[in-house]
Amino acid sequence: MAQKPKSTPAEAPRLGKPLKRSFFDRSVHEVAPDLIGATFLVGGVGGIIVEVEAYHHTEPAAHSYNGPTPRNQVMFGPPGFAYVYRSYGIHWCVNFVCEQAGSASAVLIRAIEPTHGLAAMRRRRGLGDERALCSGPGKLCEAMGITIAHSELPLDRPPIALYARTEKPEIATGIRIGITKAVELPWRYGVMGSRFLSKPFPM
Repeated sequence: MAQKPKSTPAEAPRLGKPLKRSFFDRSVHEVAPDLIGATFLVGGVGGIIVEVEAYHHTEPAAHSYNGPTPRNQVMFGPPGFAYVYRSYGIHWCVNFVCEQAGSASAVLIRAIEPTHGLAAMRRRRGLGDERALCSGPGKLCEAMGITIAHSELPLDRPPIALYARTEKPEIATGIRIGITKAVELPWRYGVMGSRFLSKPFPM
């Protein structure tokens, strides 16, 4: 079992129990909202997940929709692994593979509330605004040091660690952001009213 990272009381809330790969062996539509409020760390740096999007292999916005490729192969494997890809040739984005092997469904991590390793995140992002450090999928990967080297790594072994939420927040739902296909699906989830979201949910 991975040890819980040490941090100062001022910056880190209490962590829940470690999440195992079996947590992801369910429908992506169950896993996605259940990740809201969980803590996601890479090398001890990260925070509370406040926004995610679900992608299912049956809809055209999913990278797996047209079948396996060298880039998305991990999506077709067992659940509980990271899928990292480059967005627009600029930003890394991290996803958590869900459902049984062959399903090729995943949850995109869109935003986190920074709670661990803020100094490292500020250094990597070159800014001090805590609210803006991880308010987008590319931003959080830069802040947490996530690259293609983390793709295909298990989500329950170092350097990656996930901890269950200790209380359930009020969860908002809405349509996904920045896509041109299946835009009507309400598969974006987030903490209602969080100031760390990539984009507010409609009231």
